[in-house]
Amino acid sequence: MRSASMAGVKIALVATLLSGCAATEPAHRVPPPGSLPASPSAPDRPTAAPPTPAPTAAARVVLTRSGGIAGRGDTVTVEPDGRWTAVDRTGSRRTGQLSGADLDRLRRLVADPALAAGAGRPSTPTACRDAFSYRLTVGAVETGYVDCPSDGDAPTTARAVVELLVGATG
Repeated sequence: MRSASMAGVKIALVATLLSGCAATEPAHRVPPPGSLPASPSAPDRPTAAPPTPAPTAAARVVLTRSGGIAGRGDTVTVEPDGRWTAVDRTGSRRTGQLSGADLDRLRRLVADPALAAGAGRPSTPTACRDAFSYRLTVGAVETGYVDCPSDGDAPTTARAVVELLVGATG
């Protein structure tokens, strides 16, 4: 009799294991089509990089210029209200205020979607020696270029911001 009850216990145990604990676990939901990631065996497809958010005209703008024959290291920071601070590689600090026209132009340039689009450009090594390298940060958007004619065209909106800031704060 004991072996019959042991057999019944084993059968009950196996039945429980095979059925799982479905009564106490939440039901699994199937995600909608297209929301599942590609399987590892799926062919490689290019994936779009997440879009770079467009900067707003009310963002802080930071321009860093480095390189050149003298090995510059200058940073210009422009606050949303047009106040600027320039610090060179020696730590010397200058301050000022953009004119109304320069501030309006800066706001238009940094709000231009082309600035964010230029941020997605891949960087390539430069063919120039002692060229200036510019790094422009506007809010969460960061872009830059090396001022080397043989490297190809620099992002036009970023170049326009650089030229405006160098001219207005230099």
